Amino acid sequence: MKTVTLYTDGACSGNPGPGGWAAILIYGNYQKEMSGGEKNTTNNRMELTGVIRGLEALNQPCEVELYSDSKYVIDALQKGWAVGWRRNGWVKGDKKPALNPDLWQRLLELVEYHTVHLHWVKGHASNPMNNRCDELAVSEWKKLK
Repeated sequence: MKTVTLYTDGACSGNPGPGGWAAILIYGNYQKEMSGGEKNTTNNRMELTGVIRGLEALNQPCEVELYSDSKYVIDALQKGWAVGWRRNGWVKGDKKPALNPDLWQRLLELVEYHTVHLHWVKGHASNPMNNRCDELAVSEWKKLK
């Protein structure tokens, strides 16, 4: 199984507002940057979309080292919250509806297809790849403003 490194980020101007997502895939010496945006979205939707688009770009099951500065994404996967929300019909433990069930459903499918190792990184800090993802995501929402 190939091991791929995936860096992702999402950004939004206003919440909701125009948003952008980014993903950088690294395999050996190969590096691919991807980004996109939506006119009216939220930061969390863009964070999820970056991860989804990055994983969808892999055409076979891979071992993925996923780096994100989103506690929302990392904690919900690492702590099993998203699996619980799905099991409970997209209802959280506090009986409120889970947000973004469409994206969580797709992300859980991809995480079950690939072997994903989760890594939280501090945003806007000293990680050059995370900073590059942020640049790409911000440039996408700026196009939509």
